[in-house]
Amino acid sequence: MSMHFFELNHPLRVPLAAEIHSRPFLKLHAPELLSHLAVYFEPQSDTRVSAHEQQHTLLQALCAHFGASPPALDAKYFYVDFGPFRLKWECHTEFATYTFAQHQTVEQGDVRSLEACMTQMPITRIPEAWLHGLQGKVLVAAHLILDNRPLLQDPVDSVDAFSKEVGQLFQGHALAASRVMQGGEFWSDFVVHADGFSRFVIRDVDMRAQQAGRLAQRILEIETYRMMALLGLPLAQRTTPQLNAIESALVDLASTMVEADHALSEQDLDMESDSERHLLEKITHLAARIEKLSLENNYRFSASKAYFGLVHARIEELREQRIEGLPMVAEFMDRRLTPAMNTCDAVANRQEALARRIANTNDLLRTRVGIVQEMQNRKILQSLNARAAQQLHLQQAVEGLSVAAISYYVIGLFGYVAKAAKEFGWIAHTESAVGVAVPVVLGVVWLGLRRMHQTLHTSKK
Repeated sequence: MSMHFFELNHPLRVPLAAEIHSRPFLKLHAPELLSHLAVYFEPQSDTRVSAHEQQHTLLQALCAHFGASPPALDAKYFYVDFGPFRLKWECHTEFATYTFAQHQTVEQGDVRSLEACMTQMPITRIPEAWLHGLQGKVLVAAHLILDNRPLLQDPVDSVDAFSKEVGQLFQGHALAASRVMQGGEFWSDFVVHADGFSRFVIRDVDMRAQQAGRLAQRILEIETYRMMALLGLPLAQRTTPQLNAIESALVDLASTMVEADHALSEQDLDMESDSERHLLEKITHLAARIEKLSLENNYRFSASKAYFGLVHARIEELREQRIEGLPMVAEFMDRRLTPAMNTCDAVANRQEALARRIANTNDLLRTRVGIVQEMQNRKILQSLNARAAQQLHLQQAVEGLSVAAISYYVIGLFGYVAKAAKEFGWIAHTESAVGVAVPVVLGVVWLGLRRMHQTLHTSKK
């Protein structure tokens, strides 16, 4: 083909196809030690530097310390081998993760114990100045031990010895444990220990190639997404008293509206209108408060729900099998995490329901205001009608005077005509002519005014 086929592609085809490969698993070969950090940046409204740029600045500082080239600014994934340990960096929407992996040599493996591994974690190789820059931003800090020590000749003794060692490592806390991915075993208490790190142990019993990397990443993602999901809980706890106050104010307002229904009458419409406007100001204030809460909380609650779904998805990928006497990770999370998420869902649902109730009350109150205004308008129209009737009666009362006045002027003009006619000899007596004309003029003027009033009344209709 003369034309290169890539010229036919949609501009997003290649990046979209590469998305599924954008975050590969670490290649781990037991024994391995991992330190994992999830760095969360609160969005700052007073700075022009985005959270993504802040995360890249941190990564660039770390790479500069070890003499490695940092990734491009738009990169979301980065892997580098610093020699003594490797780094896998992932940038997500709200946080970035740093996973430091260090392979243990066979000589170390011969004498190591789980307690001893905690003193050899790769985080000890990270410069303290860089770690100090994370102050107040680390949401997750975890140590993971990938162990593959061979079983003793007696499997029972080997399991008992390892279980005892695990118990010492977790300092007697309640453990969650299970056989995972048909070749591994997992233990954790999901507790932040005195060193500031959570602890996880994976035992490679018979895992296939690359299974260890997938399992380690899923375990660390469970911890990271669990903490991200729980970010909504403090917000839900802070929001509950505010919702209680808004709900109480809404109940009082509704009670006031019900009491006002009995007092609604035409005699006190002005006072009722002022009361309705006052209630409308209150409900508008409540609507603004609940809208402010919704704007502040909706994103966090939706994100918590999404992270909670990811936790369940990662747990399902573990394909857990029970270790007798210990709860599995799924059971552990259902008992500890699910109630917290239910609280967030309940507060979010209550917030939405309260917003709908305020909107309904607002509509009802506006309808009441409309009714009061209609009653006021009807009262004004009735007043106008009464004034029109009074004007009509007044007009009818003075109609006789109008006939007399118009007739007086008309007869006066007729008198001048009669005098002129007498001068010409057409009539003998002026007074007689004027006297005869008076009733005729009165009748004609009265009939004319009457017809004019009827014509105006008909045109108004």
